[in-house]
Amino acid sequence: MAKSLYLLLLSVACLFQSCTSQNKELMINQELNSGWQFAESGTDDWLPAIVPGCVHTDLLANGKIEDPFYRLNERKLQWIDKKDWVYKTTFDADAALLQHDRVMLDFKGLDTYADIRINGDLVDSTDNMFREYQLDVKPFLKEGNNELEITFRSPINEGIKKYDAYTYVVPVSANDLAEIGEVEGGKRVSVFTRKAGYHFGWDWGPRLVTSGIWRPVYLKAWDEAKINDLQIVQHEVTKDKATFSALVELDVEEAKPATITVLADGVELASSEFELSKGISLNKLEFEIANPKLWWTNGLGEQPLYNITARLDIDGQTTELSHRIGIRTLELVRDQDEQGTSFYFKLNGVPVFMKGANYIPNDVFPSRVTHQMYQNVVNTAKESNMNMLRVWGGGIYENDEFYDLCDEAGILVWQDFMFACAMFPGNPEFLDNVKAEAEDNVKRLRNHPSLGVWCGNNEILAAWFDWGWKRAEEAKSQDNADSIYATYQKIFHEILPDAVQKYDAQRSYWASSPSSGTGIPADLKNGDEHYWGVWWGKEPFPNYATHIARFMSEYGFQSFPELKSVKQYATPEDYDILSEVMNSHQRSSIGNETIEYYMLQDYKKPKDFESFLYVNHLLQAEGIKFAVEGHRRAMPYCMGSLYWQINDVWPVASWSSTDYYQRWKALQYYVKKGFAPVLVSPYLTGDQFKVGVVNDKLEDIQAELKMKVIDFDGKVIWEENKPVTVAANSSADYFDVNEKAFLKDKDSKNQLFVVELYDGGQLLSSNEFFFSPVKDLNLPKPTVESSIAAVDGGYDITLKSDKLAKNLFLTIGDEDGFFSDNYFDLFPGQEVTVHLKTAISKETLNDVLTLQTLDSSY
Repeated sequence: MAKSLYLLLLSVACLFQSCTSQNKELMINQELNSGWQFAESGTDDWLPAIVPGCVHTDLLANGKIEDPFYRLNERKLQWIDKKDWVYKTTFDADAALLQHDRVMLDFKGLDTYADIRINGDLVDSTDNMFREYQLDVKPFLKEGNNELEITFRSPINEGIKKYDAYTYVVPVSANDLAEIGEVEGGKRVSVFTRKAGYHFGWDWGPRLVTSGIWRPVYLKAWDEAKINDLQIVQHEVTKDKATFSALVELDVEEAKPATITVLADGVELASSEFELSKGISLNKLEFEIANPKLWWTNGLGEQPLYNITARLDIDGQTTELSHRIGIRTLELVRDQDEQGTSFYFKLNGVPVFMKGANYIPNDVFPSRVTHQMYQNVVNTAKESNMNMLRVWGGGIYENDEFYDLCDEAGILVWQDFMFACAMFPGNPEFLDNVKAEAEDNVKRLRNHPSLGVWCGNNEILAAWFDWGWKRAEEAKSQDNADSIYATYQKIFHEILPDAVQKYDAQRSYWASSPSSGTGIPADLKNGDEHYWGVWWGKEPFPNYATHIARFMSEYGFQSFPELKSVKQYATPEDYDILSEVMNSHQRSSIGNETIEYYMLQDYKKPKDFESFLYVNHLLQAEGIKFAVEGHRRAMPYCMGSLYWQINDVWPVASWSSTDYYQRWKALQYYVKKGFAPVLVSPYLTGDQFKVGVVNDKLEDIQAELKMKVIDFDGKVIWEENKPVTVAANSSADYFDVNEKAFLKDKDSKNQLFVVELYDGGQLLSSNEFFFSPVKDLNLPKPTVESSIAAVDGGYDITLKSDKLAKNLFLTIGDEDGFFSDNYFDLFPGQEVTVHLKTAISKETLNDVLTLQTLDSSY
């Protein structure tokens, strides 16, 4: 359609909308999120409640418990999940409401075993945190005031009943912290309840098992019909047009004619008359969008979004439902090649290297996560040059706004179903529950262009075949072992892929991460890999660059939060990694000893706790740098690098690159550079020293590679410049020498290699390389000068140093602010300007600004 015609139709549509805005709406939609109270079941101690929320946050808000994250308070709160809790509110139902054909309560999230009563009558009972429940309540309502009461039965007590009734013990990883939870007999009951696994504990999270109304509640009423769902199915995409089907699911009261219209941003694209039949029906309309603008991932293009609306008109009454879409093609390519089977995503016909991280919920209490918190984590991913986040299977199917933000930012989502590190019961009730859960969430999320792939589970196949679970179960009972794995196959090879095929057939399904195919354990040639040889195996950091699969979907290294964050959950008497509080906020069974082991390989022992935190950040960042650069250099063999993890659920020592308070660690600054569209990467492999260049852009680059060796005073010892042509979407080496020959006349303890890639006068990428461990370097004591200039939104801080300032760290004490760069090496004579985003005054900044370098940490 020509632009002028499109604008004409848009103006006509707007006029039409203004003319019909007075039409009677078929649907009434009212929030029921106010006026709630809660109490322990069997008591009359009613207290105000916040909905959405949970019992822990309500107890905290009412001063009944202390902050669960502070010091050792988590241990004092394990009684909460053994109790039943009751929530209640009242609402009015006037005669007009009751005259509607249907009145329904729409629960977007109940956690988890809930008995729902209206005016004392049981309406229904629920048992899945991940499902939405729409309940017909008209028969239970009376004109005037009505009481809605929900009793949440203890997830632990319900779990114990199911555990005891089951014929064998279902294997569960030690991440179910039953001992901390003071569960009868240490029973790991988490797998019997369809609830966020991380609530029962993890090796980076607390055990705080919640109950409550964790997503909104709506009272809905309608006549004639309701639009249950709208699916936009994309067909052909060309430069001139994109063709689609709109699948409109209706719930109809009685057979009669109706008109369904499809609009894009207010412009009518299709309209058709239907003879509706009573009950649930699926109605299809074909439409097209002219001159479509394609949706691209971050770094490759823009993210245009189209608002598609289905409007139902019956006898002049209208109701509508809208979803945003992006027009793009995406496939998970699994082709045989000389090395094995590929595993990469092709977007709009282009193979794309996936750069990103694993993502967990932003709080152990998900109802506390604000829009700003979602915005911060997605913006962090975007600013860090990422194009993918993996929503991990032990958390939650995220709120719609998370996917909306990813749509806007160009971040593809690897979406796990919510199963992680455990086998599951196979009774029909459980399997039916899983089937309904899959339908709910696939249908809810399928229109998002950011949704990239569905994955059945996290590490369960690996646990069965590689962690010894299969052998252990077979040693106890072959029949039980067979039953356990048959249930695995039922869920992950039948129920979940069937749901994807039925409700979202255009997307790929991957049964388990990591694996080499359905039911095939992971190797390095045919699928994705979780590599934990570094960390759990205490293998050296350089192994990150050699242990490489077709797609690296998980790997990581720990660090504690920075001191500013530690102060929010601990006191000075706790400032020792071996203190009781620090140990409680370190959930890895080998955490502290492993950090110390790796630290002493490369660094001298820090002089105090604050210095330990700083050096620990550097250790984590430098370690993951090996992985990020090694994975990217290995493209196209390897086509993805997702480190574990971008965020935290509470303040803790973990593998995160931003802490619970969303403060960037050194790792986040490092991956921002490591994931840049163009990367220059010096590295050692065997006896050779090489410089690789990775270009994610879709055009060739004519550039100049500038290399030099300088000493710590800035003197140039050696240099070489060479023109290079870097092909589009490629990785290749552009410098290759024997390491010993190259270092023959150089001093590795007092000199470093610096490389820069220029396109004319524009610096595309820079990097440096030290040939000796940091602990063996003769680091000077630099004098770093700084000058501060006020600018919009904060300050520009310009820095100079007379000698190498290794890992310059800027901080402003306990004040709030964000530095555009940090933890970087400042070379002699180099001038660097860092922007500080903050609201503090210049006088305060002068008082609190501190500069730290590595040499001062010993």
